[in-house]
Amino acid sequence: MDNRIEAILRMIGRDIRNTPRPRQIANEVGLSVSRFYHLFRQETGTVPAGYIRRLRFERARELLTESNFSIKEITDLVGIHDVSHFVRDFQKEYGMSPRAFRRAHIWSLSANIGKNAICSASTGKTANKS
Repeated sequence: MDNRIEAILRMIGRDIRNTPRPRQIANEVGLSVSRFYHLFRQETGTVPAGYIRRLRFERARELLTESNFSIKEITDLVGIHDVSHFVRDFQKEYGMSPRAFRRAHIWSLSANIGKNAICSASTGKTANKS
């Protein structure tokens, strides 16, 4: 991968909440805006806004499963400023609302815990997860 694009991906990944504008990113690595767009798409297969959006939604999914932050707090943490747009776009992307996604994850975890307890009880052994 082009080292300038690698630098850009690191720059974007450092703070997904406050990503720089395309002109700032291009200037940072010594490219014109049009060359930046062309090279970025060539190297990543997507446009910068699409890449950033994907990173934000991936981080939002992590926060939904690993934290107790509210949906509003999560949108703030990933740099999305409109909760209703986030909920709508999340549903399009993952087939369920953020709240339903969190509930499904919690249900899945509790089902697995229950399943492990049943397996342990039937074998007489304690489930040991390392």
